[in-house]
Amino acid sequence: MLIFEILFYIFVVVVFTQIVFYGFIFGKFSFTKKGNYNSTNANFPISVIICAKNEAKNLKKFLPIILKQDYPKFEVVLINDSSNDKTLKVMEDFKAEFNNIKIVNVKSIEAFWGNKKYALTLGIKAASYNHLLFTDADCKPLSNQWIKQMSSHFSNKASIIIGYGAYKKEPKSFLNKLIRYETLITAVQYFSYAKIGKPYMAVGRNLAYTKEVFFEARGFMNHMNIKSGDDDLFVNETATPTNVSLCYEKESFTESIPKKTYSDWLLQKRRHISTAKYYKAIHKTMLVVFYVSQLSFFILAIVLISASIYWQFLIGIIVLRYVILYLSLIFASKKLNEKDLIFYFPLLEMFLVIAQLSIFMQNLTSKPNHWK
Repeated sequence: MLIFEILFYIFVVVVFTQIVFYGFIFGKFSFTKKGNYNSTNANFPISVIICAKNEAKNLKKFLPIILKQDYPKFEVVLINDSSNDKTLKVMEDFKAEFNNIKIVNVKSIEAFWGNKKYALTLGIKAASYNHLLFTDADCKPLSNQWIKQMSSHFSNKASIIIGYGAYKKEPKSFLNKLIRYETLITAVQYFSYAKIGKPYMAVGRNLAYTKEVFFEARGFMNHMNIKSGDDDLFVNETATPTNVSLCYEKESFTESIPKKTYSDWLLQKRRHISTAKYYKAIHKTMLVVFYVSQLSFFILAIVLISASIYWQFLIGIIVLRYVILYLSLIFASKKLNEKDLIFYFPLLEMFLVIAQLSIFMQNLTSKPNHWK
């Protein structure tokens, strides 16, 4: 039938689009070796900034790892964002023991209630040093070289350093694999787009930039009314093809605690995705084209296989698409230490596409909550 022939040719275009993304765009990260970067001596002082809201337990667990970093001179700026647990007390206890801790105690005011960007702004202003390194209270560096690795990418040109923030591996949990697969795909995208001169986002659990960049952009003022996006929206606004450096040495990775339930994870992703509509047009277009091509691939493949239309060519095209996907993601997963996901790629991709469709639909009808 004519309609199935038309759908077949559309399917060919969809698969070609996917091959361009996985093979050529993502290949810029997956298939290329680490380049030489113009780094400074990495001996300048660093301000590590951690914004915490009701994180007493996590601060007790992870702050010692940060304080034991192998770096000549750094301070830790702890921001208590109007917590109602013992977060401030924990911070004060650490400050009594370590002389390189600075506490910023943020009181809740009506104009900026529940706005992490306001708290971060106060922390950045209080920081003693020009070079700032950000992470979260529920996050830990995976080595004592984290500060050294991230700071070594600063240069006369590079004032924004984008790192990788992994999630803790939990055996026998499909949700954990799904969360880490989504994190892997997101990282491949933002690393790859930066490599082709289109940097568009980063994750606040492993991100560095200078005070000059922050104040030249007037901080978060251009999107202060949007409660999320202190990391991705800021990078989307300030990053250029020349002022960004990528840090994905394994010693630079951080690791966060993943969500334990599907509902909590979906809510977290709803918050993240709700900021994407504020990205620059070119970035929104690239992200939409990639997702639509993914969704269209599954829908058209099911329809065409059911109709047995050009089935020999159909199978060949599908196999080609998965070969390119596997090659790209295998190399990327080795770089980002997510090799245990390789076997599950096809299943995880399908579940993620469905989850993202559900998130988009929910965000059309209601707004997710932000921060804590």
